[in-house]
Amino acid sequence: MKAGFVSLVGRPNVGKSTLLNSLLERKIAITSKVSGTTRNIIYGIYNDLDSQIIFVDTPGIHKPLSKLGNLMNQKAYTMANEVDIILLLIDASSGFGRGDQFILNKVKDLNKPIFLIMNKVDVIKKDQLLEQINNYKDIYPFREIIPISALKGDNVTDIIMTIKKYLSESEQLYSDEDITNVSRDFLLAEMVREKILNMTKQEVPHAVTCVVEHFEEDEKKACVKVTIIVDRDNLKKIIIGQKGALLKEVGIQARKDMEEFLGKKVYLETYVKTLANWKDKEKYLNELGLNELN
Repeated sequence: MKAGFVSLVGRPNVGKSTLLNSLLERKIAITSKVSGTTRNIIYGIYNDLDSQIIFVDTPGIHKPLSKLGNLMNQKAYTMANEVDIILLLIDASSGFGRGDQFILNKVKDLNKPIFLIMNKVDVIKKDQLLEQINNYKDIYPFREIIPISALKGDNVTDIIMTIKKYLSESEQLYSDEDITNVSRDFLLAEMVREKILNMTKQEVPHAVTCVVEHFEEDEKKACVKVTIIVDRDNLKKIIIGQKGALLKEVGIQARKDMEEFLGKKVYLETYVKTLANWKDKEKYLNELGLNELN
């Protein structure tokens, strides 16, 4: 058997989490058009008859404007140094920009095979794609250049097949039942956070976090209580919405994802609290990966 770790790196919003979900054919990482959605290191574990590939979804590397931003960048750099292969994702529709070059400069000295993954090729013309591929060969001696559409699943299996050529023989690192390194409660809480980001856009900062306070299930149903924590009262009002409309819609959409993930009926309750009125500040900071607020 071949096995190894593969890191997905790139600028915010190039489709790393969408690609991870597409590779695994199930939703592990939340996605949003809001940059910086991913802020934790999430493993997606792919298994077939002759290989096990641990894909590592990392926060988008960007110019940090806060302590949280610095931490997210550092997480991405650290994981790139610890894997067997690096997948550098770019948005083919916008080309290879300064931000992509910045990331390449950070990882090219790690002595790892680097694949250039050109995402979103479904929105550009074929002759434009071929021209880009020829140009990118001069930027850096990438081991592989693979054009894909993570959203549509185009050429995603090519990534799997190509990775296998570079992996070494190894014992299985995780069991066949393992699909990720994060807990069930983390995934459920992230489903709620995803809906908040998608519905509020830039109105709510990334410091909003969600925590499962209670989970109970039987064979037919699950009862889940999720607390949404923000640091200011005005953000609480935004998330609740007029007469509670926005919070209700967040719950409706998150519940659908939870039911698909758990395979049963879900009864979801959501609450919004400010950090000052929440009992466990330390848990909030741990979810963000910080020791203290900015």
